[in-house]
Amino acid sequence: MAEKTEKMKARQPRGFADRSADDIRAVEKMMGKIREVYELYGFEPADQPMIEYTDALGKFLPDQDRPNEGVFSFQDDDEQWLSLRYDLTAPLARYVAENYERLPKPYRSYRAGWVFRNEKPGPGRFRQFMQFDADTVGTPGVAADAEMAMMMADIMEALGIKRGDYVIRVNNRKVLDGVLEAIGLGGDDNAGRRLTVLRAIDKLDKFGPEGVKLLLGKGRWDGGKEGEGDFTKGAGLDDTAIAKVLAYIETGEIEANEGVEELAQIKALCAAAGYDDGRVKIDPSVVRGLEYYTGPVYEAELLAEIPNDEGQVVRFGSVGGGGRYDGLVSRFRGEPVPAAGISIGVSRLMTALKNLGKLDTSDVVAPVVVLVMDRDTESLGRYQKMVSELRQAGIRAELYLGGAGMKAQIKYADRRGSPVVVIQGGDERTKGEVQIKDLIEGARQAAAIAGHAEYKEARPGQITVAEADLVAEVRKILDAQAEERRRG
Repeated sequence: MAEKTEKMKARQPRGFADRSADDIRAVEKMMGKIREVYELYGFEPADQPMIEYTDALGKFLPDQDRPNEGVFSFQDDDEQWLSLRYDLTAPLARYVAENYERLPKPYRSYRAGWVFRNEKPGPGRFRQFMQFDADTVGTPGVAADAEMAMMMADIMEALGIKRGDYVIRVNNRKVLDGVLEAIGLGGDDNAGRRLTVLRAIDKLDKFGPEGVKLLLGKGRWDGGKEGEGDFTKGAGLDDTAIAKVLAYIETGEIEANEGVEELAQIKALCAAAGYDDGRVKIDPSVVRGLEYYTGPVYEAELLAEIPNDEGQVVRFGSVGGGGRYDGLVSRFRGEPVPAAGISIGVSRLMTALKNLGKLDTSDVVAPVVVLVMDRDTESLGRYQKMVSELRQAGIRAELYLGGAGMKAQIKYADRRGSPVVVIQGGDERTKGEVQIKDLIEGARQAAAIAGHAEYKEARPGQITVAEADLVAEVRKILDAQAEERRRG
């Protein structure tokens, strides 16, 4: 007797997620509105590949405790190392440098796509996620940074987020560099500790001042007490240095430097355009995690308390951000090339909008299903003709292609959420007729009828019409259903 073949176990890799039709439609709806804002500001679409040479991406991720410093990499047959992109900015920098002479400067473009991080997965932390970016390359000064902050505000409002329920926070890495120098962390030798301090400041929203204090010092246990949960090693600052950093976060006060002057210019530009009404604010706690930022940084934060996927009311926090990265293109060119951009965290923002009721996809109508009662070639041809006529009229429609009987076919249509099924057996075909069953009205009437015999006699939500009137009668039913949805 032959051995039974062992089935392969179906399992999803950690840190990755499958997407449903509703999620995909919600993302497309949201991205359509973001795209309109990008286009309104004069940005053009562009795209780069998901894989780049590893050295072209550079080592800018903050997650230093993972293989390949946070990226997924492999070696090609020519022994060169390739990596999946960890964001959309580094590939853009390579593209601009490679095509620098033929591109208009400033070069204004937007792009959307999947990015990959070789990080430890956790709740809400995925290894593959989508970003939607806009970048300006070749603009000196901070006018481009002010525009990015204002554009993020316009995106929030285009998505239906009310003024006062979001804020665009702006800071400057040059200001932070001044703070770090003041506590003795200047110079290349302290690059690692500077990054640890910046990471700690970046956790202010998540852990509060006390949590940041621990991360600036010896470190922090996730559980709150020694030995509870994972331990994050701190920056090892002394009490005096910690006090200076915390004072800066609370007050934003520091000796005037280039970064402070740039923030004043951004503030003035935003005020001139009318965005100083709470939409755009200077905030000394904004850091942004990526190491390649060289000047202003900005972050879009949702202030409204929103139910998360578990129904708990939470403050969502950051849903996007960006900054100036003057060194990225310069790495390839060997000359200064100013650049600034923003990145919208698509999945996170979509979750917030769905839970706020701003991304309703209930207006998507499932297809009309034409049932297959007889399977001879002539009958199948008639059914296929009905489907084609419905599609030509702009009505989503499908021919049932399974092998089940009528009862199972209607159950299939119910499970698909179909609004209508079309039925033609031998008797109807002889008379040149079709039956049209309104599944939504039928379900409502059936729920109101107590007995099975009464239900059968009522034939709820079902009509018989001439085959030539199929499209018009289906359209009437779909229009009636749409009107009911509009009424609520």
